Amino acid sequence: MEFLFLGDVVGEMGMHMVNEYLPLLKHDLKPQVTIVNGENATKVGRGINLKLFKQLMTDGADVVTLGNHAWNNEEIFDFINDTDKLIRPLNYPGNDVPGKGCCKLNINGTKVAVINLQGRIFMEETDDPFAIVDKLVTQLKKENIKIIFVDMHAETTSEKKAMAMFLDGRVSAIVGTHTHVQTNDMQILPQGTAFLTDAGMTGPNDGVIGMTYQPVIKKFLTSRPNRFEVETKGNGILSGCLIDIDKKDGHAKKGKTILINKDHPYQQV
Repeated sequence: MEFLFLGDVVGEMGMHMVNEYLPLLKHDLKPQVTIVNGENATKVGRGINLKLFKQLMTDGADVVTLGNHAWNNEEIFDFINDTDKLIRPLNYPGNDVPGKGCCKLNINGTKVAVINLQGRIFMEETDDPFAIVDKLVTQLKKENIKIIFVDMHAETTSEKKAMAMFLDGRVSAIVGTHTHVQTNDMQILPQGTAFLTDAGMTGPNDGVIGMTYQPVIKKFLTSRPNRFEVETKGNGILSGCLIDIDKKDGHAKKGKTILINKDHPYQQV
């Protein structure tokens, strides 16, 4: 079973790249499940709204994951409880957190679960993602769900890799998001879990991780706060990965990264 995953969609250019290329990727790669991280999808690059969520679904997403900007657009509180296909980090603290951190799918008789987690290092304070996901995975296994895909939204490579090793053999794949730079370490861990430190972003290619570069440089030069804005000009980039998972045991068989930009133009498969 093929899973297509697209990294953080950033701003209007990110939405445009999804609209232009996701239908082509689905046509050529024929994934059974498509997951898109949409936590930066709004025009200002923080949060998501109902219109953008519906557009991602129309363009081909089966599940949309979020991250540390989940609550930045207040409109989300009006609709996140009405859909199972938009999930926020599982380990947000509190007993009355809107939405869900896990989505369950039935793909032609095969049970699939998609989990969204958020790291704690250099991020907002959340509950322990290791303890919480451990409990959930145990429950999903009792429900005979063998295929489990995890979006690990975290800052540090060490926390992402530690989570992958912690869950190796118990989940099918762990793909990192948040840092917006695609890593070159796609691998199948010893117990059968696919791991990629970061899928990269889908959005403006000519800024600094999606933002206009001038304010970013100024902040580095002066160490003073500066307002960052999403880049709207220049070239776009689409980043993600494709992972093949065995339906029988839920182990990953192979994986590869996907990168589309001016230096890596799309080529029909």
